[in-house]
Amino acid sequence: MIEEENNLDLDNSEYVFYKNNDNDIIWWIENVDTVGERLFTFDKKNIFNLFKDYPYNLTKEEKEIFDKENPYWVDYFKDRK
Repeated sequence: MIEEENNLDLDNSEYVFYKNNDNDIIWWIENVDTVGERLFTFDKKNIFNLFKDYPYNLTKEEKEIFDKENPYWVDYFKDRK
């Protein structure tokens, strides 16, 4: 998980928060300076890196929300337990 003090300036205009669907809980973060990085957050404070943190650093509740909203990634990471 990435935290603000680890060089992620959430007020920086280079970070764009967006949702795939209006009713989603998860915000995805687009960083215009980085290619291939998939960041997401539930609260715009604690930032997760999809490839490093899923599912290991998510709480049970966060994982359930993520899985419900992102079936593609659930299938992609099906070998991770």
